[in-house]
Amino acid sequence: MFNYYKFWSFILLLIGMIFLLFGFNFLCNMYSMFFDWEIITLNSSYLSMSIYLDWMSLLFMSGVLFISSMVIFYSTSYMSLDLFKVRFLFIVLLFVLSMMFLIISPNMISILLGWDGLGLVSYCLVIYYQNYKSYNAGMLTVLSNRIGDVAILISIAWLFNLGSWNYIYYLSFFSYQISFWVVFLIVLAAFTKSAQIPFSSWLPAAMAAPTPVSALVHSSTLVTAGVYLLIRYSDLMNSFFMGYFLLISCLTMFMSGLAANFEYDLKKIIALSTLSQLGLMMSLLFMGYSSCSYFHMLTHAFFKALMFLCAGLIIHCMNDSQDIRHMGGLIYCLPYTCSCFCISNLSLCGFSFLSGFYSKDLALEQMSFNYYNLYIYLLFYLSIGLTACYSLRLIYFCFGNYNGLFSSSCYNEDPIMLFSLILLTFLSIFSGSMLMWLIFPYPNFFCFPLLMKLMPIIFVFLGAWLGYSLSMLSVFCSVFGIYYNYLIEIISCMWFMPSFSTYMLYNKGLVFSKMSSSFMDSSWGEFMISSSLVSLVNYLSSFYSLYQMNNVKIYLISFLFMIFFLMLI
Repeated sequence: MFNYYKFWSFILLLIGMIFLLFGFNFLCNMYSMFFDWEIITLNSSYLSMSIYLDWMSLLFMSGVLFISSMVIFYSTSYMSLDLFKVRFLFIVLLFVLSMMFLIISPNMISILLGWDGLGLVSYCLVIYYQNYKSYNAGMLTVLSNRIGDVAILISIAWLFNLGSWNYIYYLSFFSYQISFWVVFLIVLAAFTKSAQIPFSSWLPAAMAAPTPVSALVHSSTLVTAGVYLLIRYSDLMNSFFMGYFLLISCLTMFMSGLAANFEYDLKKIIALSTLSQLGLMMSLLFMGYSSCSYFHMLTHAFFKALMFLCAGLIIHCMNDSQDIRHMGGLIYCLPYTCSCFCISNLSLCGFSFLSGFYSKDLALEQMSFNYYNLYIYLLFYLSIGLTACYSLRLIYFCFGNYNGLFSSSCYNEDPIMLFSLILLTFLSIFSGSMLMWLIFPYPNFFCFPLLMKLMPIIFVFLGAWLGYSLSMLSVFCSVFGIYYNYLIEIISCMWFMPSFSTYMLYNKGLVFSKMSSSFMDSSWGEFMISSSLVSLVNYLSSFYSLYQMNNVKIYLISFLFMIFFLMLI
């Protein structure tokens, strides 16, 4: 049988390599291309498709295609027993195609095509496993993303004031009233897609999707779409004060780091770490460092995809259990997977000379060099410490000498799955240094006091120590409030955001729908609105049917009436 998965994996890898070579060429020559393809012309109106290619879009597309090719190759084994695996493959390909549309489009209409495509296809993937949990998660995901879609639609309508939907025309143009609303709507759209506060609850809920999809969604496609859109609009954003948005993104980073330390679901911990990194990218953007944010987005994509694929293999081997309390000592059973997982985890923490170190260290130094207040400064460094904290806690529970609750598991490292981890492991180690040499050809020199220069690495080690200490606490320790109390509840429930997004919205909504049902559907509304037209048509049709019976009495009476009227005239 022809293997569609391996074929499409090879095709995507090949296209990704071509885009990478073009990206290097465009970057070295500082070259960009703008295409306007006229599809159809009717009188003075025409329909065209705009494409904008520069080093930023080409490098990002190559990264997305590398990751998606490895994810599809990994799915060859992961989805092998699924009945509808070909359908799954084509949905994933549609997902990648939507992301390509979003990346190459300078036009708000075609951006909406890719943007809406991502939202719709992500819904199909989240509800792929047919159960109530998946349906609820899919509905939460798609409704949260619809808010962003509406913001994009309103910005398209607002851009009628300027005469064109191509954002590239407005980067040098500045009109306060018009530009303010465009920027506000695009930031709102990016906040919903990248799950910033108060739209954060859909990101951990989207874990109901199959693990390969989670690797694709949380590394380079759905959640980074908002960040990429803001990078494109960064020149326009820098004209406005972005302090409020900076505060929200920093709080997102801090909230997700705290929640991950009290979570026991393996995929949810990794999802919350994605949320933390998205907060970091967003806050860099609002400070004005768009190239630094783009650099971190690329490096994060590689090690986060690797982390999810490793987690998928671990869950596969643990009889589909995602609880880290069921694990322990996996290093003896899954040595290669655990090595890759540790590399990606250390890269996430910003461990020296792995890919995450280059982007994260640069981001923290840029932030320290800025003129923002102590509150933002402390939030940043505490979030970095919390990242190291939950990462080491995860390593301890999964691979350390911790004894899990499962007595038997099927440990089997699949060669196809292992092969798909090779390229991503290579990129998780080397992509940071390579991209730094390419994107920043001249080294950034920051002159700091010694203690401030060492602050990132100090907080990484402090966070790692705290994570290990928390892991070693037994169930009976009441230190840090292990007992059930309000503080642990509010931290682990993401500051009650999932409740706000679900219960708060539909509780009152159900009361209003019941009132409208009792008044409209079962009372006067039914009689006056729904039944009146039907009753009138029913009466008239019965009258007409009487005519059509060819009744002699009707004809005679109508004839007599006609004679009577004629005589009167």
